[in-house]
Formats: sequence, C-alpha cells, structure tokens
Amino acid sequence: MNQITLQAHAKINLTLDVTGKLENGYHTVKMVMQSLALHDDVTITRGTANGIQMKSNLRFLPTDDSNLAVRAAMLLLKETGIKNDGIHIQLFKRIPVAAGLAGGSTNAAAVLRALNKLYDIDLSMDDLCEIGLKIGADVPYCLHGGSMLAEGIGEILTPLPPMPNCHVIVCKPSFSVVTAKIYARMNGGKLPLRPDTAGMIQALENADYPAICHRLFNVMETVTGVDHTEIKEIEDTLLESGADGAVMSGSGPTVFGLFSNFDKAKLAMQTLKTHYRETYLTTILREPNKIL
Repeated sequence: MNQITLQAHAKINLTLDVTGKLENGYHTVKMVMQSLALHDDVTITRGTANGIQMKSNLRFLPTDDSNLAVRAAMLLLKETGIKNDGIHIQLFKRIPVAAGLAGGSTNAAAVLRALNKLYDIDLSMDDLCEIGLKIGADVPYCLHGGSMLAEGIGEILTPLPPMPNCHVIVCKPSFSVVTAKIYARMNGGKLPLRPDTAGMIQALENADYPAICHRLFNVMETVTGVDHTEIKEIEDTLLESGADGAVMSGSGPTVFGLFSNFDKAKLAMQTLKTHYRETYLTTILREPNKIL
C-alpha cells in the first residue's frame, strides 16, 4: 500500500470552560467535545518524490510547514526515525478555516494516522497522541474523535457515552478570530459564569437530548461574542428557526445549532446561507476513530 485517504472530521464544543493559566502561558480547560460528520478528505501518498509536498483545493491555504498537516508529517518522521521516501498530501477542505472547529488539528491527526499505516510503524493511539500534542492541543482529541471530556490543556481525554443522533447546522461568519488573543482576555480562568460540565456528562450518560441542548455553554463566547454581535444574531436565527440549542464552538466565530427535526434544520440552513456562505447541514458522528 502506498496511498490512503482518510476523512478528517470537524469538532464542536458542547461545553467549554477555561479553568486556569499555567506558568508557561498555556490555559487549562475543561470541555466536552463532539465529532461531526462534516469532514475534509486527506489523501496521503508515499514514494512520490523527495521531501514533503502538499496541495489543497483552497488557494489561500499554506502548503509549507506552517500548515499543521505538513508539520505532522515532518514530526512523525523525526520522532520515529523513518526515512522519508517522498510524501504527498492532497487536502480537500470542507471544514471552514480558522473557525473553532479544529480543521487544522483534524488534518494533522489524519496525517499521523495515515502515515502510521503506510509505513507500518505500529504506533499505539497513546503514542500518536504524544506526538500530536507537540503539534497542537486539539490534535490528541482529533486522533480519537467521538464524544470526549478534555482537560489539562486539552490532552487529558476521557471517553463519554455517544451523543444522541441529531442534525447540526454549522455557520461561520465572514470574519475570523485569533485564539491566542481570546485566551489572553479570559482573566486566567477567573470567570463569573461556567458551564455545567458535570450536568452535560450526566445528560450524555442518560442519552437525554433535551438536557444536552439546555446545557450548551462556552465561556469564550463572553469575549468573542462581545466583539462580534453577529455571533448572537446567528444563534438567535438558529433558535427562531427551531434549533433545540445553539452556541459558539471553540474560540469562534462558528456557531452551531442542534436540531431534532430535519425539515427545521434544512430551513435554518437555507435562511442562514443567504447571508453566510459557509453554512452547512451535518450530523454528529457517534463512533470514535480507530487505529488503522
């Protein structure tokens, strides 16, 4: 085998809490993460040429080592001592860029999983996560996928029961935000409002969809949402269109809404699409990833 194509899935935050700040400047978090069916396609081919090459369907996307997918390939080779016989990465993007959906991290995770298979390295999931953490805090979660509690800086992962099936509208407004700048304004985790993370976990354990929708909360929205009123406007549109719950994902600016009714979700997508090009109707992804 010299080629493999993997789906790299987006994630949303059902809850996101910033719990503190470490001496090295990183913030600690406690958040419930969920994979979506919305995905990029990542095709890895080995034995193509010297070095690592990458192409994408998005012209503005960097294809050098500033791209996490390329960085993942470089780091895996370095960490394992595998000789590079030429690696080509073909990336077809659907996940909005710089959106709070872990698009770059999930591409990096797909590259790690693919190369582990193509080169018969036989690294465990823990091994891959250790490498992935050096690329970004969301990469270990993206390697696993599914429903997870993430703590620490995002690397301490606890599997949670699968979320009940539902439809998801994902809507990214035309602007982007810088995650580091949002974290810098989180007051070191000293916040007046926090998500009910324990309640969200209990809701997942009970497969209680209404309770899940009721407990959607993201502390970073208290910063990003103040700067950008469109976030609240998108949430209001989703709720008025029949969403059972809506909240911002990650540091933003993407907003998602959960729907039990497909027709209402489809109508909400059509309504938002007239103003926001990057609006998608998808579903949650219940099954976690497996080692290839």
